[in-house]
Amino acid sequence: MKVGISSSGTTLESTVDPRFGKCPYFIIYDTDSNIFSYIKNQERQVTEGGGIKVAHMISDMEVDSVITGNIGPNAYGVLSSDLIEVYSGVTGTVKNAINRFKSDELELASESDAPPYSGTGSK
Repeated sequence: MKVGISSSGTTLESTVDPRFGKCPYFIIYDTDSNIFSYIKNQERQVTEGGGIKVAHMISDMEVDSVITGNIGPNAYGVLSSDLIEVYSGVTGTVKNAINRFKSDELELASESDAPPYSGTGSK
């Protein structure tokens, strides 16, 4: 199973970034092989629709689950429509988040957990 984690850095000791669409990196962790890689979030500077673009990028990586601090409703909608489980409200290190995920200690997010859209202009 592949898990995408919003991260402040490129290692398992990095902290889970609280911003899904604006995080600097994503750690992609394979729970079967315990191997990880990272990708730089090229969309983090986008002001309109960045979360949606990031959600599509993560979905294209064929992850099964996403772990993050916070996620907006539009990005959540993209991931859930692609049948990707979302775990939000997660803090601490990426390594700790992965261990909690493996131990089934994280709670699935719901659409109501995503904060309301707060951007400017139209959605």
